[in-house]
Amino acid sequence: MTEYSIALDIGTSGFRAQAIKRENNEVVSTAITTRHPVPGANVIDHVNFAMDAGPDICNRLIIDTINKLLPLLQINLECVTKMAVCGNPFQLSLFQNIEIRDLAYAGKNRLEELKIIPPKRDGEIVQASDLGLANMKNASVVIPPAVSHEIGADAIAMMLMTDALKQDEPCMVIDYGTNAEMALIVDGEVYTGSAAAGPALEGQQIEMGMLAAPGTLSEVNATENGWESWVLDSEYLPVKGDIVNPQDGKIVSKGPAHGCAKGITGTGVIAALDCGISSGMVKMPKISTPDERLHLQDKISISERDVSEAGKAIGALRDGYLTLMREVDLWVEDVPIFFMSGASGLYVDAKKAQRVGMVSPGSKKIIQFGNTSLAMAREIATGKLELDELKEFAKKLKARHCMFATSETFKNLYSIELSLWTYGMPMSSYNDMLDIYGLPHLPMEISEPQVERRMKRDIPDLGDFGMAVLENPGTLITKELIGCVRCDKCIEVCPEKALVIDESGANPIAVIRSDLCDGAACKRCELSCPSHAMSLKNMGVCRR
Repeated sequence: MTEYSIALDIGTSGFRAQAIKRENNEVVSTAITTRHPVPGANVIDHVNFAMDAGPDICNRLIIDTINKLLPLLQINLECVTKMAVCGNPFQLSLFQNIEIRDLAYAGKNRLEELKIIPPKRDGEIVQASDLGLANMKNASVVIPPAVSHEIGADAIAMMLMTDALKQDEPCMVIDYGTNAEMALIVDGEVYTGSAAAGPALEGQQIEMGMLAAPGTLSEVNATENGWESWVLDSEYLPVKGDIVNPQDGKIVSKGPAHGCAKGITGTGVIAALDCGISSGMVKMPKISTPDERLHLQDKISISERDVSEAGKAIGALRDGYLTLMREVDLWVEDVPIFFMSGASGLYVDAKKAQRVGMVSPGSKKIIQFGNTSLAMAREIATGKLELDELKEFAKKLKARHCMFATSETFKNLYSIELSLWTYGMPMSSYNDMLDIYGLPHLPMEISEPQVERRMKRDIPDLGDFGMAVLENPGTLITKELIGCVRCDKCIEVCPEKALVIDESGANPIAVIRSDLCDGAACKRCELSCPSHAMSLKNMGVCRR
């Protein structure tokens, strides 16, 4: 009987799983979710929802989704003997169903006041059945250690799976995602931070945005005749699409991917934004076209709201890496090497990313990696990395963490970014604002960087069976609405159409599809309820 291992990445934007034959460590199949099952757009939203609704509910949502995802790997789960899971401290804590309040309240005094004892997150091996994972009675689950409450297994993966720790010169490494972990490495010392950039860079909270999938527009290039689109095929590789007039969307010439685009990824948004800024059609946050949109192929377009959403994410990233540099009295010209990891970090055009601000303007060499979190889970699952090695690495890693939430530099820089992306301040005034806060200038002209792309795909090997996609990863969560006046305003204002009302019982019951709900970042349903019956607190899981 063939034995298998499973590598699982619990990312903030979704889950990635791979089945691996134990006899030869070959990848058999891959399965992913289109969204995260916990309501919210980033890890901060997930924390807030967990605090409102209860961590037990979030644990159930995660385990239910994993139990729906793993059968898509097309293996007999009873033959799985080992599973390795990677993610940030919050996601792994929900997965394990352990204390999370120490992650929500960072202050020591507050933790003591609430009598919260932070759990150990130094790595362990548990049985799959004890975690609620179905049909895996023979499997043990390896959970990697965290270094601190904000530096988790995903941040360790970001450093171990790239060459960042081997560099002789100062370097920056960022895992581009909804919660962008970043590390500045100088003379063997590691300085870390984490910026809640939000999901715009992964195509979410963008009007026509999608996570990367076949049929998503992933790249835009400006040519003499118009803007050329590129669309991902079934192997997640870009195929040339149409050239269109960005002013009105009229087709100039058709490409092989004509008619295939059904949405746009975050990398496509960044590329279109760069083309718009370079051409003068975008002067943040305005778009100077007849209908205030940038037009791409197949009637896909970028709105002014999309520019603002992407800009706020870019601003958080630039703010983060500048703050880390300032923490150690360095600035952009002192950090010549920049590592980009994660799907967005791999697929985006690195030069375009640098021009819009995702990459430091002082970077002379940019190295792009794929999904380092899944890669480390795969190394653990195949025995190339042992838990004891990871524990030892975590102990030796003398990481100095910068809490951006309490950093005066971060606060000042973000006020500049908001002025740039949402209030119409020109980029030419950026350095004037830096003068106000006593910060060094940024170069307005960027020299041509050397770009090295290490992988074609963020998941390089999909296996013989290829990749399956779990389109609807959410679970229905419910709340009895005591005092509901049946006005349906909560349904009307839900932007994602995640909510319906079941009126079959004595009291109406709100039924919410968890993966569609924006959770604590939205709460429009709560705010619109005239009787205050609607609340995301103390939700239940639908058992029908």
